[in-house]
Amino acid sequence: MNSKILLILDLDETLLHATASKLGDNFAFQLYHYYVYKRPGLDAFIAACAEKFQLAVWSSASDDYVAEVVKRIFSEEIKLAFVWGRSRCTPISTARADELGYYHCDYSSHYEYAKLLKKVKRLGFNLNRVLIVDDTPAKVRNCYGNAIYPEPFLGNPNDQELSMLAAYLDTLKAVENTRSIEKRPWRQQFLPNPDPAP
Repeated sequence: MNSKILLILDLDETLLHATASKLGDNFAFQLYHYYVYKRPGLDAFIAACAEKFQLAVWSSASDDYVAEVVKRIFSEEIKLAFVWGRSRCTPISTARADELGYYHCDYSSHYEYAKLLKKVKRLGFNLNRVLIVDDTPAKVRNCYGNAIYPEPFLGNPNDQELSMLAAYLDTLKAVENTRSIEKRPWRQQFLPNPDPAP
């Protein structure tokens, strides 16, 4: 087993944004009927993380979509521990209330997908040495001690999230127990302080 911390990366709205509606001509590539926009700084972020961490990808998107995106954003030199799509997620049903506050029993149309790290543990990874980056806290709510939540990326060409995230991850690369560190307010240390009131 690799001695580096395993860093699991989500794709959509974390590393890139895919949309059927063209946002401009600066899309990185087209896949199926989607225009795919890389988050600014993505290539440098992946390169930096590959030096310091063992990388994996886990997305709740369809398996074929995930495989195609990974081929286009990761170089062949980067060996990923695994590439997982929706088939490795756990569907969870969530009750939805209507406008009158009544809950409906038709759970089949209200699935969300969770990423349960016990599946990663079964591969032999120590969860104290695992980080998972996902813009959707609900998908990793059962492993919040391992989770880092970036702001969702929706195509903003001025987005700076990955440069901040790379700097934050650099502070974690050598920790013994990733779960013991409070990561929820990670962004605060990289945002400019507001001017104090006079």
